[in-house]
Amino acid sequence: MLNKVILIGRLTREPELRYTPSGAAVAKFTLAVDRRQSRDREKETDFIDIVVWQKLAETCASYLGKGRLVAVDGRLQVRSYEDNQGVRRKAAEVVAENVRFLDRAKEGSVAAGGAALGSEGGGYGSEISFNEDDIPF
Repeated sequence: MLNKVILIGRLTREPELRYTPSGAAVAKFTLAVDRRQSRDREKETDFIDIVVWQKLAETCASYLGKGRLVAVDGRLQVRSYEDNQGVRRKAAEVVAENVRFLDRAKEGSVAAGGAALGSEGGGYGSEISFNEDDIPF
């Protein structure tokens, strides 16, 4: 069986960092990902919830912000929960294993971009060149 998701998109808002009762860091953010359309149709955008755990969650919360371009790879998770009115709901989200910053932070912000982060320990890498025209969607 294989459950692998790879996305490139922009954050719709600042990551939300929280801690579980046991002290584990968890961050959530939403990626806006363009969907390829035929030439005569306007492009469409999907908004995909991303969940990041542990040190990667803290790093994303510190260095990412609204509008930042990132690549995320991880696995799709579908969970069910009960809302405030007692209605059973389902939520689909991507649990990120790796996050790569694909652009530089805006002038005056904390982050400088170019970082590759992930479950392998990650860390700050070298800057990569990136052109929006290279993306196929």
